[in-house]
Amino acid sequence: MVGLVDTDSFAKWGAHLLATAPTHWRLELWTVATPRSASRGQLRSAFRGLDERLAHLATAPPEPLDVDTIVEQLRQDPPDAVLVSLIGPVAELVIDEVHRRVPRRPVLVTGLPGISFPAKWKGVFFRARADLFVLHSHREVRAYEELAREGGVEPHFTLATLPFARPAPAAVGAGTGAGARARAGARARVRDSVVFAAQPSVPAERADRARVVGWLVETALRHPEWRVVIKGRAGAGEHQTHREQHPYPALVPADAPANLVVESGPMADHLERAVALVTISSTAVLEAAARGVPALTLTDFGTGRQLINEVFVGSGLEGDAIDLVEGRFGTVRPEWMHDNHFHPDAENDWAGRVDALMAERDAGTLVDRPAARRSRGGELRRAWERKNALGPGDRSALGAVATVIGAPVRAVKRVGRQVVRLVRPTETPVLLAPTNQRGAGAGAGAGAGAGSGSGASDRLGDREQELVAGGDPR
Repeated sequence: MVGLVDTDSFAKWGAHLLATAPTHWRLELWTVATPRSASRGQLRSAFRGLDERLAHLATAPPEPLDVDTIVEQLRQDPPDAVLVSLIGPVAELVIDEVHRRVPRRPVLVTGLPGISFPAKWKGVFFRARADLFVLHSHREVRAYEELAREGGVEPHFTLATLPFARPAPAAVGAGTGAGARARAGARARVRDSVVFAAQPSVPAERADRARVVGWLVETALRHPEWRVVIKGRAGAGEHQTHREQHPYPALVPADAPANLVVESGPMADHLERAVALVTISSTAVLEAAARGVPALTLTDFGTGRQLINEVFVGSGLEGDAIDLVEGRFGTVRPEWMHDNHFHPDAENDWAGRVDALMAERDAGTLVDRPAARRSRGGELRRAWERKNALGPGDRSALGAVATVIGAPVRAVKRVGRQVVRLVRPTETPVLLAPTNQRGAGAGAGAGAGAGSGSGASDRLGDREQELVAGGDPR
């Protein structure tokens, strides 16, 4: 099986899913060159903690290859299966190219990194021609099956435990040597950090992101014994799967306390030092829960689809800025776990289904799935989609022609959509009210912290109201 990856999150997911494949599978991983491909530093971070078949990638990430080179290599020496771990437009392009250009094509497996609930049509649309689509909870599988049927796509979903939602291995970075394992053990004995897992697009507005920074400043001031870590995923000039308009480091005030720090690196390393993990809705919260690290999903902005936090309703992890500042964190509720990412390994069927599809390929009975895209345009339309996916990386003459024709059409469509929004405004997103850890019952407030469980924390005074309202943290 060959894995194809591009952005930071797809690189991490694809590599770690491959590492959970049956031990008798031979694995390779290639990086696809796109405008948003992960840097070598991001790849080294993403590839930490893989099994011995892929452990070398953490020190020697593969050089990016363009799509045509990738497809030609698959044509010259086709593997049994390909894991297409790529952003939507690039995934659609690669899947289409393999269908068209690789005789006796490999089984095409795809999926989405991290939390994929609620289900999103674009995820299905771009990957409809893949033979198998990997999801990571029973709840996600049900939601995507319903969405696919509504869109006229035959469901092709399968279940695998999210690679990051597994208990921590005995030593991080398998295959990296006894010295590294000893250092990992030493780090594991120190628990002094509250880690905020930043996301590039949640929340989206600058003012909201500044509020989050204010809460983290207040937490650092209130708890000088902690390192409060803003954990980012990209440095200057590096790309992410989702574009980040207002990076958190730029919002940290010049007079922030010394124990508020901005760091990057593998999340696994940060969790080894973590007192708790805090986020809006990052998949990192599942990593924390799997390792027994208390966590908090901030609901101050509400709970809704665009915040990607509906999945955490009833999880026991929901909280607000007051919980954060007072050091009150949650532990995941057992009744929430089975349907949401923490099912038994015995219920995973992705590897068995890939095996069955590889047998069909060997027998010549593997059936091609139709695309969800119904638009016409032939080669010119294909060139347009390729140009959209690869940007400057596509230097074809037909791509240039498609851009000359398609760019004005797209501009007119955008203007039309803006006019429609003015005439018929879109519905205001439905947001549930914020929730918190205070008075949440048994299991709440299980995290560390001086304020955890105190009677005073149950009374909302002026200071706490100011925090929730986003006032000056000083």
